[in-house]
Amino acid sequence: MIKACVFDLDGTLLNTLTTIAYYGNTALKKFGIEPIETERYKYLVGNGAKLLVERMLRERDAYTQEMYDKVYKYYNDCYNADVRRYTKPYDGIIDMLKQLKERNIAVGVISNKPDFAACGAVADFIPHGLVDVAHGQIEGIKIKPAPDGALNVLSELGVSAAETVYVGDTWIDMQTGKNLGAFTVGVLWGFRDYDELKENGADLIVKTPMEIVDCVDRAN
Repeated sequence: MIKACVFDLDGTLLNTLTTIAYYGNTALKKFGIEPIETERYKYLVGNGAKLLVERMLRERDAYTQEMYDKVYKYYNDCYNADVRRYTKPYDGIIDMLKQLKERNIAVGVISNKPDFAACGAVADFIPHGLVDVAHGQIEGIKIKPAPDGALNVLSELGVSAAETVYVGDTWIDMQTGKNLGAFTVGVLWGFRDYDELKENGADLIVKTPMEIVDCVDRAN
């Protein structure tokens, strides 16, 4: 029986691609580096801000430790000053979460964003009461695809991995779900494609948020 759904944040619940690209390119241009096409950011994100900035610089053959330190600080300062810019839930997400809560399904979020940014984004864009537990990257806890953060979410929700559907949009999420031992769902409205999700172990791949509710209904 499924008692909980745990979601990735960026590319799964929230469309943050334009936000990330805007602040990434703002930081690059600040230091005289050519900006990167927004669509390309789909393949640069996923492992947290530190690796994002490193990939941005390597994409433009501009990586040095000194430049990395400057761009990383500026990117974070800009992003954290206005995390709401251009961000919004994907179509159907709020209705899907409401349907899960009507079924008494616990809802968690685990992100590779810094914890304060992930919790802030949930508070800003998801109506109160639809998410029970949200965590981002916390010092000393391995980021996804390690299952550590997700296990902490499950512990707070009081459920086991066998009672959980894990939902995300990238190979990182599929491997997180597999490492967690949960039924793992890949979504096609996010940052990556069907082949990546399937090759990394997705048990189910969906095109719309309401298919997640259908998945829970079938399991229960």
